[in-house]
Amino acid sequence: MAGMVFGLENPMMTALQHLLDIPDGEAGVAAGEKQGPTRAYVRDARAMAATPADVKELPGAYVFVVDMPGLGSGDIQVQVEDERVLVISGERRREEKEDAKYLRMERRMGKLMRKFMLPGNADMEKISAACRDGVLTVTVEKLPPPEPKKPKTIQVQVA
Repeated sequence: MAGMVFGLENPMMTALQHLLDIPDGEAGVAAGEKQGPTRAYVRDARAMAATPADVKELPGAYVFVVDMPGLGSGDIQVQVEDERVLVISGERRREEKEDAKYLRMERRMGKLMRKFMLPGNADMEKISAACRDGVLTVTVEKLPPPEPKKPKTIQVQVA
């Protein structure tokens, strides 16, 4: 199936698909040869580029709206890495039926991911997420603004 392009068998596509299926570390790099980005890095970069998102700032929170088509709430992960990096990810897998033959595959399958650096006033303890109709909404509450410091009054003594 990997070599099918518009219903035609294509050896070039079969070879490319085979290369993409090799896990990291198995491809092998000759000694002294410069190694490029790993397949995991390339996969994550593609996932981030293909996952549309909106970011809104409200008076009391930051809201991230991410399209996650075809995924249920159990297929989506929302994590905070390195204390301030919000990571939203999921993976949509192809439905495999042995008696079905795809004539055309246009919907995107695979990993969906976005990473956002959260600002300093984001409350890491108050993050919520809800998914409805393939749209994930992650809300990160803001920390209350620090109270302004009151000037310290020093009493002047007469000598």
